[in-house]
Amino acid sequence: MMKKTLAVAALMSVAFAGAAEARDQIRIVGSSTVFPFATAVAEEFGKTTSFKTPVIESTGSGGGLKLFCAGVGEQHPDITNASRRIKKSEVETCAKNGISEVTEVKVGFDGIVLSNSNAAPQLDLTKEQIFLALAKTVPSKDGQSLVDNFYTTWSEIDPSLPDVKIEVLGPPPTSGTRDAFTELVLEEACDEFPAIAALKDTNKDQHKAVCAGVREDGAYVEAGENDNLIVQKLEANHDALGIFGFSFLDQNGDKLQGSLIGGVAPTFEAISAGDYPVSRSLFFYVKNAHVGTIPGIKEYLAEFTSEKAFGDEGYLADRGLIPMDAAEREAVRNAAMNLSPLSM
Repeated sequence: MMKKTLAVAALMSVAFAGAAEARDQIRIVGSSTVFPFATAVAEEFGKTTSFKTPVIESTGSGGGLKLFCAGVGEQHPDITNASRRIKKSEVETCAKNGISEVTEVKVGFDGIVLSNSNAAPQLDLTKEQIFLALAKTVPSKDGQSLVDNFYTTWSEIDPSLPDVKIEVLGPPPTSGTRDAFTELVLEEACDEFPAIAALKDTNKDQHKAVCAGVREDGAYVEAGENDNLIVQKLEANHDALGIFGFSFLDQNGDKLQGSLIGGVAPTFEAISAGDYPVSRSLFFYVKNAHVGTIPGIKEYLAEFTSEKAFGDEGYLADRGLIPMDAAEREAVRNAAMNLSPLSM
């Protein structure tokens, strides 16, 4: 029986190798935030090596990991970008579908910005004010109970804020940016309100739902996984704000400005120093089983983790990536080149 199992496994391996030869380009899916960085690396990789330029699709972090973890073989992606760390449940899905070894590559850091047109006033917001603007459920006026969000303008939240309609364009639930924004802003702010904090002791599931719930009455507009589309809409609508990664603000500074959060502006220096309160790590994940079968994966890793790419003076920093320090970059580079499997 053991011989038969081994024979079947060998046949599957040969079948994959044969099928994979039909694809001679790396296929990458995932995060819209990591997309411009991966695209820059792919273009450089295509120009400076004998390999074809990888094909990259912006599907969102959750969507990318779903595609990535669906199986082994040339019909499945080789790499997925993520603006959050892979979840334990996603690792388990990968394993169920025969993906036993995945290498995690940390790219650097990014800030999540709440941005609007340069033609509008620049906002200085607290996390609590953002929660009141975007949460599905908020404390009542007297703070004693929880009700459906009734705020329609920013000035209703705080008279010092503009008397304009709350309209925020942001990513859908499949986005790592949405996950990170929920965790770093909404979930951090919610317990500042006594009526919500009290739920921790009485109903943990309701507490979690209230802290993470985003309103669905039109004040928050899901704008898909294309952050460039949000940029275009902010140019056209000066009252609206948009949520996306710092790199998109950095590339569109002639049109857009970032709101201050807790008095701190989203700048390269503030995010790098850890002063800007809404920042996160960026990653991509490699399917080890595809290395050596789909051509060029290891060479792509070498390009991405090179100093000329993700170093302090690298071309990705020019595009808004916040680099890790030299020691962490070296550790990431070694893990990537050794294809060190992720353990969770």
